[in-house]
Amino acid sequence: MKTSLLDNRDFLAGLLLLVSGGLVLYFARDYPMGRAARMGAGYFPTVLGYLLCFFGAWVGYRGLRSGERVKGEWGWRPLCLITLSIVLFGYALEKAGVVPSLLLMFFVAAAGGREFRFREVAVLSAVMTAFAAGVFIYGLKLPYPLFGGH
Repeated sequence: MKTSLLDNRDFLAGLLLLVSGGLVLYFARDYPMGRAARMGAGYFPTVLGYLLCFFGAWVGYRGLRSGERVKGEWGWRPLCLITLSIVLFGYALEKAGVVPSLLLMFFVAAAGGREFRFREVAVLSAVMTAFAAGVFIYGLKLPYPLFGGH
């Protein structure tokens, strides 16, 4: 039983991965590559872009062979709120710092789910924010303030 491509679950997932990988490759093209021993700014995004394209082609091909239909409706609310949370994080990072930006991102993304329990989201946000601050600010010494912008 074959379905149309717009109803094919794996084909759509593969297409999403291919488009994402293509966009990563497009935006990383002007960064210096370097080499494995001395990576430039474009090395990781380029490798990631190729991996996304590879997995996208593989999943899309698998979808063409299986023809499994998408079950249910599109979840527009989660899609919009998770996308908004990422955009808000990027915008707030320079102005508010890492901790408020991550807290904002986690709460907005969690609001996209079916069950939103404030206490659970608060605990998860606190743990993940502490972990992210420990790894990225203290461990990797990235130049972002914890609170407040530059």
